[in-house]
Amino acid sequence: MKREYLPALVPQKPGVYVFRDKFGKVIYVGKAKNLRKRLANYFQAARVAKADAKTRSLIKSIDDWAVETVRNEEEALILESRLIKDYAPKYNILMRDDKRYPLLKINLNEDFPTLKKARFKRNDDNTYFGPFPHGSALQGTMEFLLAYFKLRSCKDENPSLDTMKRCLKRIVKDCSAPCMGKISKEDYRKNVDNMLEVLNGKTDKIIADIELKMSEAAQKLQFEKAGRYRDIKENLLAVFGDKKRQFENVILPNLPLEGDPCAELAKSLGLPKIPSTIVGFDISNIMGTLAVGSMVFFRDGKPERKSYRRFKIKTVEGSNDFAMMQEVFNRYFGRILRENLPHPDLVMVDGGKGQLHAAIDMLKAINFPPLPIIGLAKREEEIFIPGRSEPIVLSRHNIGLRLLQALRDEAHRFAISFHKELRHNLLELSILDEISGVGKVKKQALLKTFGSVAELKKSTPEEIHRKVPSVNITLAEKILDILR
Repeated sequence: MKREYLPALVPQKPGVYVFRDKFGKVIYVGKAKNLRKRLANYFQAARVAKADAKTRSLIKSIDDWAVETVRNEEEALILESRLIKDYAPKYNILMRDDKRYPLLKINLNEDFPTLKKARFKRNDDNTYFGPFPHGSALQGTMEFLLAYFKLRSCKDENPSLDTMKRCLKRIVKDCSAPCMGKISKEDYRKNVDNMLEVLNGKTDKIIADIELKMSEAAQKLQFEKAGRYRDIKENLLAVFGDKKRQFENVILPNLPLEGDPCAELAKSLGLPKIPSTIVGFDISNIMGTLAVGSMVFFRDGKPERKSYRRFKIKTVEGSNDFAMMQEVFNRYFGRILRENLPHPDLVMVDGGKGQLHAAIDMLKAINFPPLPIIGLAKREEEIFIPGRSEPIVLSRHNIGLRLLQALRDEAHRFAISFHKELRHNLLELSILDEISGVGKVKKQALLKTFGSVAELKKSTPEEIHRKVPSVNITLAEKILDILR
């Protein structure tokens, strides 16, 4: 029986909405300025009759729905985009182009830090802000902030003497020229700290200053100048007017669960006790390449992200999901034995009999004490249990099954996100192969010296030439220009 749409259950606020089919699979994610009004479009007969074929097909497939409220439309846009990329619902086709909203980053470990744009948030020395949907406004805002706080905008922290002499930012006094010793590290850092306050949403002072300059320019009949200040103000308000949440590791909004899903799960599966701690495992790879595993941890039916783990497959060659699952189990449960850590109350693997038996064989091989373990097969949501030939099939409305689906979806999302990260790193390495003048020998020397492309990008042309003499200054500059 489909879940009935009751307007009173849906707030009149901005947010995202999620539709699932009768198997509990996410089929559509959307955003709305007013969630109640938007969802009414899908559940009012008169509007459904006027819908196009695609929308009617979607509506017929909706079995359950959920909503997640946010503070404004921009947060809804960011959350919708993140969920679509993570779950790739069947009926979402418009945002599958892997478009990413830009970020701002700053490396506070540098003597004279500066602000830069970024497309990816990496595990490096930078502090990141965003994402920001207003890409064009962000570019202008970043340039204004660098000039307003007199921060350097050059790529090289230690430019050559010739570059310093020709620096236009220094000439027009948009930069405090730390490269020429015009400002101390302490005073420069004060400017950086003031800019960080703006990045953290404290825009009152800078907006007031811009409004004052705009008024002064208008009184002097300098209307073009006043117009530029007006545009700067609008950009600042668009980007920082209402500081946005960062939806990192966002979890799909769960459907309402009445009662205790853990207790229902114990009852439905005949578990010895109510599972307070449940771990879920998944494997992700493309034809055996860049294989990874994930483990997500739920406590009392809710995700505990600090306990998540991810694994880069090291011992398995080719496409062998069973062997990959065994490697992950060997590493995770082996550590539990070595360090005498608490055992989970329930273990779930994403898959059917094959994955389940592979996991059990590894637990036996390392002499892990018996514990409840199940496999959840996606197509029919069948639950496989050791010692039972036929799977358990619960009602799709069973709140225990809903909990397992949420666990499985989160393990899948976590594995996919790690796999995408590795793919991106591999693409960066391949960029070196495309740079004219960088052959196999020079590439190996660069990676051996700097350890990674990320570390290479932090260096200067002079540093590259000094550490890898076979790479001259001109080639080093070319490499950094392409990588950055």
